[in-house]
Amino acid sequence: MTVTSLFRLVAIPTPPVDLTVVIPAFNEEQRLGPTVEQLARFLSDRGGRFEILVVDDGSTDGTVALCERLAARWPSLRVIPTAPNRGKGHAVRVGMRAARGAVILMSDADGSTPATEIPRVLLPILEGRAAVAIGSRYLPGATPAAQPLWRRLWSRLVNLFIQRTLCPGVHDTQCGFKAFTAAAARELFSRATVDGWAFDLEVLALARRLGLAVVEIPVAWHDDRRSHVRPLHDLWKVIREAAAIKRNFDRGAYGLPVPTR
Repeated sequence: MTVTSLFRLVAIPTPPVDLTVVIPAFNEEQRLGPTVEQLARFLSDRGGRFEILVVDDGSTDGTVALCERLAARWPSLRVIPTAPNRGKGHAVRVGMRAARGAVILMSDADGSTPATEIPRVLLPILEGRAAVAIGSRYLPGATPAAQPLWRRLWSRLVNLFIQRTLCPGVHDTQCGFKAFTAAAARELFSRATVDGWAFDLEVLALARRLGLAVVEIPVAWHDDRRSHVRPLHDLWKVIREAAAIKRNFDRGAYGLPVPTR
């Protein structure tokens, strides 16, 4: 079943495109080109209507110029420049608001999860089983590449903290491959506030509290040694942001009922 056929079945207006892929980018001139090429080729070969939105987060390199050159070859590509640099969460919110797709997929600029995994992640949404589908490197059936020890420790420490606070039962909150129905994206990203790394946690915690069905899907993933992650600095930053999100929920800052203790 395609996104278009799903919308026909439920007899509601069809959005301008079936799928939007949102890619947040900060100084990604060296990594973004192959990712966009792979996405554009894969989606073009499968047919259907799609768009790729690169949201530039105040880059100081040639990221925007690269996207403009790529757009000449792939008309489905749009670049949205923003300034100054505010963080991945802000860039994703901008992309989600600008997206025209019935389903909106967030993907990292390094292409760590290949485009071939898109049908797998979209399936629960197209079948009506989920409003949010997230890729996971840690479920049975996933094929993660070997990671440096620091990266494994960083990821597991973050997840251990998150399991205990915001998103119990979610195995991998930080994989940058997440899909949303257009309605879920509007609801979640209109409430989200976090600009930094912890924006995933905020969005998933909001989804849980709003009663949206969230499904994890095992995906293929490879480690890019040019990652922008700074282990100790970013670990504590995520923990601080996660603690702030928890306080926001406790204060009713998202317009939701304060959880009872």
